[in-house]
Amino acid sequence: MRELGSNTKGAIAEAAIRLAAIRCEVGVYQPVTGHSRADLMFEIGSDLYRVQVKWASVSKDGATLNVRTNSSRFTPHGYVLKTYGSHEIDLLAAYCEPLERAYLLPSELFADRHAVQLRLSPPRNNQRPCINLADDYDFDGAVAQLEERRHGMAEARGSSPLSSTSLSQSAQTPLTVGSNPFRNHFGYWIDVVAAGQDVVVTRRGKPRLRLTPA
Repeated sequence: MRELGSNTKGAIAEAAIRLAAIRCEVGVYQPVTGHSRADLMFEIGSDLYRVQVKWASVSKDGATLNVRTNSSRFTPHGYVLKTYGSHEIDLLAAYCEPLERAYLLPSELFADRHAVQLRLSPPRNNQRPCINLADDYDFDGAVAQLEERRHGMAEARGSSPLSSTSLSQSAQTPLTVGSNPFRNHFGYWIDVVAAGQDVVVTRRGKPRLRLTPA
């Protein structure tokens, strides 16, 4: 079987990401011109996210997914590689054809970087710091986290400023967040808890911590 060209890979990845978004009932929009840094726009609730789509490849040992997180263009001086900034792109969606799986990465993971590696299985030495597990960025789960975060902010704020929300809200059903999104948006979740909302932090789908306001 011949190797697919980069344009073909891009088209396949974009089609797969669109399908994944539609299955999650996410609104999908596309720029009219080809000069935008974003390939797609996702509508999740009332929020819009600029999305760049990439092809993910599996390493030779089958342990990691490799995702290029830069763009390239030809100039009179040769090819120029440029990374994506968080002011340009909100999310990066990656599709891996051999696994037939889609992933959604927050800007904290790819901004100003040329590549990202996602582990398909935990390392043998059980090291966790600085390790990004692919399962933590599964497309469906990542969309659910964005919806949950938006819902949690609305509940925590209500019609009052964040700092004036009553502590009685801690009696409500706690919000749930995965350990990686919690780590990546630590300040946000601390503000939510400080506003009076209990938060349960999960790891691999199992509750690990429950945070309550002081």
